[in-house]
Amino acid sequence: MKLKHLFTASAAMLALSLGAAQAGEVKTIGLAVANLQANFFNQIKQSVEAEAAKQGIKVITVDAKGDGPTQVNQIQDLITQNIDALIYIPAGAAAASVPTKLAHAANIPVINVDRNADGAPGDTFIATDSVASAKAVCDYIFEKAGHKGKMVIIHGQKGTTPELDRTKGCAESLKNNPDVKVVAEQYSNIWSQDEGFQIMQNMLQANPDVTIVWGQADALALGAAQAIKVGNPSQKIWIAGFDGDTAALEALKNGVFDVTATQQTQKMGRMAVEDAIKLGKGEKLPPAQLLDATLTNKDNVDGFIAQHP
Repeated sequence: MKLKHLFTASAAMLALSLGAAQAGEVKTIGLAVANLQANFFNQIKQSVEAEAAKQGIKVITVDAKGDGPTQVNQIQDLITQNIDALIYIPAGAAAASVPTKLAHAANIPVINVDRNADGAPGDTFIATDSVASAKAVCDYIFEKAGHKGKMVIIHGQKGTTPELDRTKGCAESLKNNPDVKVVAEQYSNIWSQDEGFQIMQNMLQANPDVTIVWGQADALALGAAQAIKVGNPSQKIWIAGFDGDTAALEALKNGVFDVTATQQTQKMGRMAVEDAIKLGKGEKLPPAQLLDATLTNKDNVDGFIAQHP
């Protein structure tokens, strides 16, 4: 209730103070990032800033460090700095709709990247087709495990778009693999490697005979692999991730884990800037623009590593 009242009052004040913005040239973009501790979000930030520099556009970046209320305050501040467009990666599901409503109340277009806001989506949404990609990852790891075994899942941040879609995609694969039994699941808070390690340690204690692990982000998978190395190094456990993070690709090459889905992260950032310019001119864009991710294993990882010198 407090957030709702906060939005109502803040939106009214901002709309009155800023007036009705007119469609036109985009000179300043606000970039609200969920958590710059994550390599994935850092890559998007770098890509946005590089593309904006080419276009002569200023970018003001804020990092919520995984905290929704902090992000609401940061975006209120961005709006008072007269940004012409907002590129927005929600820090969590709880308050995700508030910044979009605040921006729209000030006639500022919103481009959501990776995560959308339930009930208040951006003017367009750029993301990986996580449902299809997660299904492909789980199909691959189940085949490697002989289509049977005990599986644990380390989820991303509960209720966020990628967590929901990746869960849905793997569930489709599980339907076709009835001899794979999910014996434990747990949510992370910020998709971090430390969380993956701690969660996997606990899961191994309760399920020492697990044979399949899926971390819904590469950081979670790397943490899980580290816990397995410490707690159960002798048993072969198949480990899957998701993202194609820079460090994870090297780890994949070295056999630390087995498969990931490499997202077109740099392209997402470039598209977000291009879309900000289009929206500033009053153009209409599709509500969702979904990109493919590439199933990546030891056989094809070198090509992706070469893209991140």
